[in-house]
Amino acid sequence: MTVIDLGELRDEAPPDPPRRRPRAAGRPFRSVVVLLVALVTLAAGAPPARPAGRTLAGSPGAVAFVSGDRVYVVEPADPQGGVNRQLVAYRAGSGPPRTLWRTPLPGAGAATAVWEQGGSVLLVGRTDSDSVYETVGLDARTGRMNWVQPGVGFPAGEALLMQVPEVTARQPIRRVAVSDGRTLWSAPGTPDDVELSFGPSGVDRLVYLPAAGETAVYDAVSGARLVARDLRPGDLPTRERTLLAAGMLLVIGDAGDTVTAYDLDTLQRRWTASLPLVGYAERCGSLLCASKQTGGMWALDPATGAVRWTDDRWAGTLAVAGGRLLVAGAPRGTGTALAVVEEATGWLVADLGVWEMVQQDEFDGRLFGVRRIRNSRQLLVELDPAAGRPEVREVLVGAVGDCRMGAKLVVCRHTNGGFGLWRLP
Repeated sequence: MTVIDLGELRDEAPPDPPRRRPRAAGRPFRSVVVLLVALVTLAAGAPPARPAGRTLAGSPGAVAFVSGDRVYVVEPADPQGGVNRQLVAYRAGSGPPRTLWRTPLPGAGAATAVWEQGGSVLLVGRTDSDSVYETVGLDARTGRMNWVQPGVGFPAGEALLMQVPEVTARQPIRRVAVSDGRTLWSAPGTPDDVELSFGPSGVDRLVYLPAAGETAVYDAVSGARLVARDLRPGDLPTRERTLLAAGMLLVIGDAGDTVTAYDLDTLQRRWTASLPLVGYAERCGSLLCASKQTGGMWALDPATGAVRWTDDRWAGTLAVAGGRLLVAGAPRGTGTALAVVEEATGWLVADLGVWEMVQQDEFDGRLFGVRRIRNSRQLLVELDPAAGRPEVREVLVGAVGDCRMGAKLVVCRHTNGGFGLWRLP
């Protein structure tokens, strides 16, 4: 086993493994009249409503996750009956769903992610304590539990990168095999911060950010150090806030009113821009989109940091296609205000109204939203910025919320108390 010197992780709670798109946020903008007109127009063009052809059992506290043609239901422990928490695997083919296996799980906490990888089923969730996470590895064919480890496992190529953020149980960052949880390499030490950079196959790089000395970038697969540089030679030790986006390390100034960008491959400085109160940043097509902590966003040239446009109505970008961005405004009830704007100018192309984004356990490039219409019906739409309007895909009869989906299946809470299943058209 190879050991590299990276250090410990920050103490804040980790995000879910990168199986889903980021959350939507922002500011509302539509009037009630326009919303009603849009809803009537969408309903008129909707396909015939289809009740769930297949349903699954599920207690009120159960959570369902989708992976391919499988649905995994995590049933909470029953404190009255002494029944342990369970993971139930179903195959949802063309016929009725078939139970593949049922396995007891350790602890009594809530699951936050379940997915398949390399012949294993990986489950990440909290233990009995809300602040402590663990990852469980099971055999996808039999449901046999192979290993349990503290922390959150993130996909990283063919393996997992384990992050343990708890203050009371700090452990080094590790790369582990999905089949048996064995450590492939580990990184002991005490850095001030470690950022994870995500690519198409999960975590691809780690950025070690000390309060003083060299910032270093490591390969998440091999553990090899790729580049290291002292970004503040001669300065007093300072812990700065950082973000990773568009192949850059963004360092927020001490006063919170400037952002300095460094190329992640070389750690050479690209630019410094006056951007007060930046909260989040992400690539948005050919631009870099930065969200303000107080609401609103900037669209920047990633090469120079120059502001191409800004708009106080939006708080983030969800998708890009055909030179257009799908942007999110403010949460409203259970939904979020959405719109389509031109990538280059920020000009408003279409006001899409308020939709609840569907959580996606598998992401194939498409985004979906739902809206309750009437009589336990949910309108499912595809949100494609290139089309400039919501494309109706299904009317889900019997769905009452908490929808999730994969590339093939949609699963929602059903009026019968369990879960309804629909196959994407």
